[in-house]
Amino acid sequence: MVSPAIALAFLPFLVTLLIRYRHYLVLLYRAVVVAWLRDRLTGIPREQRAFQYLLAHAIPGDPHHVLQTFDQWCYHCEHLSCVGPAKGRIVERLLLERAPLRVLELGTYCGYGTVLLAQGLSPGARLYTIEGNTQHAAVAEKVIRLAGFDEQMVELIVGPSEEVIPQLREKHGLMKADFVFMDHWKRCYLRDLRLLESHQLLAEGATILADNVLFPGAPHFLQYAKTCGKYRCKVHRASLEYFRAIPDGIAELRYTGTC
Repeated sequence: MVSPAIALAFLPFLVTLLIRYRHYLVLLYRAVVVAWLRDRLTGIPREQRAFQYLLAHAIPGDPHHVLQTFDQWCYHCEHLSCVGPAKGRIVERLLLERAPLRVLELGTYCGYGTVLLAQGLSPGARLYTIEGNTQHAAVAEKVIRLAGFDEQMVELIVGPSEEVIPQLREKHGLMKADFVFMDHWKRCYLRDLRLLESHQLLAEGATILADNVLFPGAPHFLQYAKTCGKYRCKVHRASLEYFRAIPDGIAELRYTGTC
């Protein structure tokens, strides 16, 4: 049995922890607890709830307004792990600078990043996006079409990335990607980057962007990118999507084509 004196001695320490990590506790509550409760109470997954909100409030065929409506949902209703508006501006700027013709997205999720990428494509460019979760892919398909992008411009490929990547050239006609956006499971970043290398799917000078490399983090991916000699690497520091107080960042890699 812990004595009251010992418990009181630890109280300032506990208060300090709560204050220091309060933003992470709020994230845990909004992203996990609230979502779990609403999933159980409504019987509808939060991704589908978000799409219903889009149907009610977004302007069909207007990708910018679709993204704005997504942001309103994530700020005021429920948290979704999308790239968000702040880091989205980094992606938009680099996409505009590089003007790629073949873009690959790993981790479609609800389609937020896909719409963000698609609206910045140059004429004649094509986006390939991969999602391993069939339920998420079903929502993303509807979001992409709601935003006004057809299958000629955006191809959604459903399946595990480690199985799809080796088939991209033969099955989907992607010879080499000029621009890659990673926003799937962080533990898969390094594995999938090396798969892209081994199957020679990266064009020389290709840009690879990887979200959430600081939180929740992808340390092995960053270490490899910085030390393998194949990339010029930098991290654009920002905040976690929809949580300005939690630091995060996007890694930008430029593939040099050297081993």
